[in-house]
Amino acid sequence: MGRKGQEEREKGRERREEGVGGVGKGSVKRREREEGRDGEMLVFIIISSAIGIILYKLVLFLMEWRRDIELCRKIPSIGPAHWFWGHINQFVFYIFQKFTSITDKVEKEREMIKNQGAKIFHTWLGPFHAIIGVLHPDAAKEIMKSTEPKPVFKDTDGYSFMKSWLGMGLLLSHGKKWERNRRLLTPAFHFDVLKPYVQIYNEVIDIFLNKIKMNQDKEKTVEMYDLVTLATLDTMLRCAFSYNGGIQTERYCSKKYTRAVKDDPEQLNRRRLDFLDILLSAKDDEGVGLSDEDIRAEVSTFLLAGHETTASAISWSFYYLGKYHDEQQKIYEEVQNTIDRTDFFTWENVSECRQLSLFVKESLRHTSPAPGFARYITKPFVLDGVEFPAGTTIGFCINHINNNPHIWPDYEVFRPERFLDTEARQRDPFAYVPFSAGSRYQISLVDGFEYEQDPLTVTKAKYGIKLHMEERK
Repeated sequence: MGRKGQEEREKGRERREEGVGGVGKGSVKRREREEGRDGEMLVFIIISSAIGIILYKLVLFLMEWRRDIELCRKIPSIGPAHWFWGHINQFVFYIFQKFTSITDKVEKEREMIKNQGAKIFHTWLGPFHAIIGVLHPDAAKEIMKSTEPKPVFKDTDGYSFMKSWLGMGLLLSHGKKWERNRRLLTPAFHFDVLKPYVQIYNEVIDIFLNKIKMNQDKEKTVEMYDLVTLATLDTMLRCAFSYNGGIQTERYCSKKYTRAVKDDPEQLNRRRLDFLDILLSAKDDEGVGLSDEDIRAEVSTFLLAGHETTASAISWSFYYLGKYHDEQQKIYEEVQNTIDRTDFFTWENVSECRQLSLFVKESLRHTSPAPGFARYITKPFVLDGVEFPAGTTIGFCINHINNNPHIWPDYEVFRPERFLDTEARQRDPFAYVPFSAGSRYQISLVDGFEYEQDPLTVTKAKYGIKLHMEERK
């Protein structure tokens, strides 16, 4: 009996242990199921959020697309748009036939201006992207006079790709930052700062002319843009950063200067100020200066965006000097009389060369260094009777404004005298836009030249500007 009872007690204990073990295993399984449901819920939330974001962006895109379609119905274009190519096939290529130059687009737009009197127009690049362009000062001036920013807010905006290498300097910044930095940089362009640079201009041009003389062979032509670009870069480095690196002569010397100015600002009193000095020492009303990032952005903007547009303007001036020999002779005689046959050009001489000033203005009118620019409007604007809502990017076609046949009846004629005071006063001040305008104003030949146009680059000759150089007797 005792033995039998002991066996029953052991069996009961085993059953209880099995019951407890079963409960433990059940708890583990329940936890596993709950964790599985939590994981599924997390995946569901992530996928739902991603789908929601995609749908939200898609709705915004379709709304903007519909808005652009409605706007473009009210605005002229260079011709009917293809359902897929838009207007691309009218000026870039014909499918399976031939490639054409961007010059074709310019000619189509100019014909549209002549025949339709268009002040604004649109171009479809593919089925979804429309570009709005302004062709007349009447439509351009209200936005130009405003402080509306450059289009840098979305990756698809025209200026966005510049942010990584130019930074948010005066060219790309907007709002309070632009206003503050513009105010801090203005002293860098005061006459008292600029006057000492004339000596540097003379030194740089002497090197440039020596390089020209090396190519003074009647059998050869000189590619001007490359030489001029080095000269403008040399000028910029010397004037703005007190850096003489022998850019034109391929010599090199380094000069660590930035840290020295920060550590000892008093040294600014021991020589002339340059652009970098003013950046490093500038302070606002609260005594706060520019950050290192701001200084880098302004230096990049001033150096990289400045010297190449200047080189383009000078190169095209050389082109027109070679093309119009009478104008070249007028300028030569004026410069010779002004400097009284010396080799040094002074600050006072600049204002005395009236014909040279007229010539440069006419050269910039014919071929502007930057073919265009754009603004992103933050409030509605009415242009030529059409209301454009906030969020629209508006492009300004400088070459078309400067050569609009309804403003400049003889626009194809090279006539510097059109900029004489009596004639210039009769024109709208926004009819001549060599670089930009308004509050954001930026501080014998090879025949058959063509120029490439891109609103984010400078105007360059397709095959170069090649001149035959001869020394005057």
